[in-house]
Amino acid sequence: MTLASLTPQAALPSPSTAVWQLGPVPIRAYALCIIVGIVVACWVTERRLRQRGVAPGAVLDIAVWAVPAGIIGARIYHVITSPEKYFGTGGDPLKAFAIWEGGLGIWGAVAGGAVGAWLAARQLGIPFSVVADALAPGLPLAQAIGRLGNWFNNELYGGRTSLPWGLEIHRMDPDNPGHALRDDAGQPILEPGLYHPTFAYELLWNLGVVALVLVLDRKLRLGRGRAFALYVMGYTAGRFWIELMRTDEANTILGVRLNVWTAGLVFLGALAYFVRVRGPREYLVPIGAAATPDPAVDSDVSQVDLSAREAGAQPAAPEGYRVVSEEQYRHWRETGETPAESDGEARPGPVDTPTAGADAAPGSAGDGAASTGQTPEDRAGATGTRPAERDS
Repeated sequence: MTLASLTPQAALPSPSTAVWQLGPVPIRAYALCIIVGIVVACWVTERRLRQRGVAPGAVLDIAVWAVPAGIIGARIYHVITSPEKYFGTGGDPLKAFAIWEGGLGIWGAVAGGAVGAWLAARQLGIPFSVVADALAPGLPLAQAIGRLGNWFNNELYGGRTSLPWGLEIHRMDPDNPGHALRDDAGQPILEPGLYHPTFAYELLWNLGVVALVLVLDRKLRLGRGRAFALYVMGYTAGRFWIELMRTDEANTILGVRLNVWTAGLVFLGALAYFVRVRGPREYLVPIGAAATPDPAVDSDVSQVDLSAREAGAQPAAPEGYRVVSEEQYRHWRETGETPAESDGEARPGPVDTPTAGADAAPGSAGDGAASTGQTPEDRAGATGTRPAERDS
């Protein structure tokens, strides 16, 4: 009795086409999945950043740096870990730049994207740990969506199986990428038997990581990058066992796939960070043009200056941010009073923006009522703005 004879009637189908032509432009399913994943991750991150005090639209400034850097990092990792395809016998070095033909490594994507996000965060005056924690559930959600591209490409599957969710795999045409080979009758040719849909296992695992991060972050009030470390631990734990099931070609160390070693090492690094780093969740209060909260935004902070909005002016981005405690942030949200910064004030983390000048000058946005003796109404008369009313 062979495995093929045990194959059940039920099976998961695979698409026979992963590329469509829109005139002269090829529309690739894999690229569409990645783009949708990026958009969803940006939306989730934007909401979480605003809940921590970051002005609206900051995620776009971050994405402009992080997305290209992530794609470059993903390609570099793929080329470094699979050099024979490009620099070995019969390889074509110029193919290393043919990113549209596939070949992106998630480890390089995270590393490259982190560098880009760090550069953007410094320009915006936002602590990088705040950005990382805000991104923590959005990134595995984007990865889950991106894995659908592997389904269209008929790739990254595991060994043979007789399980009811076994996957049909088409034999793809090397001379016509993105399309299955067809027989004389024009029907797409299937590989014999069914296969473990390891990309689908990772998709479902990533959705579980999203839920894990959201639940524990809400319960434990994670800060200082610990929510991101939790995502890394959750993802690498799943990638470890899923990688062992894959049968596609890969370089190995001591007979074990390279990505298995990478997953294990990255997991240990994230675990060490999660255990060693402590501190409350960071919240931010804007400095400068956007130092007034907008009561119309529930649980968020707005860049809009109320008097400027009444005059029809465009909202101005803040000059930077101050890190405050959750209690101070909530007080600022309710009263519009910028928390006073004193020597004994607990600072959840460093700020990547100079604030001494703004806080030192009497009557500036960084001075609180306790340090100047002014009431919010006094400061309103000096600045031409009124403190925001308490949220309902």
